[in-house]
Amino acid sequence: MRDTVVVVDGPGRVVLAEQEAGELREGTIRVRTRYSGISAGTELSFVKGTNPHLTVTLDPDLGLFRPGAAGTPYPVTRLGYMQVAEVVQSRTPAIAVGTVGAMTYGHRTGYVADPLAERFVPLPDDLDPLLGVYVAHMGPICANGLLHAAADLYGADVRTLGDGVRGRRVAVVGGGVVALLTALFARRHDAASVVVVDPTPQRRQVAEALGLETLDPTADDPAVVLKTRWNHSAGDRGADVVFQCRGQDHALHLALRLLRPQGTVVDLAFYPGGADAVRLGEEFHHNGLSLRCAQIGRVPRGLAPTWDRERLSAETIDLLRRHGDLVRAHLVSAVVPFADAPALLTDLAERRRHELQVVLTP
Repeated sequence: MRDTVVVVDGPGRVVLAEQEAGELREGTIRVRTRYSGISAGTELSFVKGTNPHLTVTLDPDLGLFRPGAAGTPYPVTRLGYMQVAEVVQSRTPAIAVGTVGAMTYGHRTGYVADPLAERFVPLPDDLDPLLGVYVAHMGPICANGLLHAAADLYGADVRTLGDGVRGRRVAVVGGGVVALLTALFARRHDAASVVVVDPTPQRRQVAEALGLETLDPTADDPAVVLKTRWNHSAGDRGADVVFQCRGQDHALHLALRLLRPQGTVVDLAFYPGGADAVRLGEEFHHNGLSLRCAQIGRVPRGLAPTWDRERLSAETIDLLRRHGDLVRAHLVSAVVPFADAPALLTDLAERRRHELQVVLTP
């Protein structure tokens, strides 16, 4: 038995390859892919050749990138983390044949997994299975952003995902998938205001179709607009918390400018090109701001194991149950045959095609 796999052979070179399927051992499951979502930021950095793992190695003990061999050299054979799969064979009583679940094994038509070592999140029957592409990893990325905002206020005493946004004024920089799901999470958890700031008209239209307020940063200075609107007291204006979800340095600088004094930017973006436009001697210094990275590999210190990825997946399912119809109608911009993945990924990387959320289907 063989599976078809999306492989990045080098910068700008994406192919389909055939690989032998894994052996079905005791305790494992064999799944067939039903949907595979593309994460444009992370995946395209491998196609473009800008991902740091292609040139340096992360030392897990020191937490440092160090020169030497690439941590993930070409060919990259495991690309992507937004899969929905149906179990077609099972050698564990824990997961029955026919079960549909969310997983993170990359773009391939099938896979053999050990549920003790890899996550399999069963999807409820009342959820559109296509939306399951968000359940295992992408949704938890966004939920973890809210969790970091909550920890910023309450430390280890976080009770609900909404503790960092409830009753607060929230700005979200960016209009991609991470930004829009994060904005929906903030609204779901009773933020007083949620404003999405993005320069792309089509993305603002999607945000508005999801029921979110938007600002165009090319029309008026959004920092002036929001700081005029959001007045806490004399000399204290701006967003209580900003979620920065756009992987560009000028977006991070804008996020800092939107904050009230002593506020926090929770950063969910990825900057393979550096951050030269961030002027730390300006608002960051003079307003006493904080910058907090919400990276999915870690929940805030002191919150594990109560807040683990399983709980963040459960929060994602709750969000999709409430807003799944809108997400399916407006966030998922294309469903593409698996065979078209090489052309699609190269077109996206070269900006010959623009999509918000593409889902591959075998």
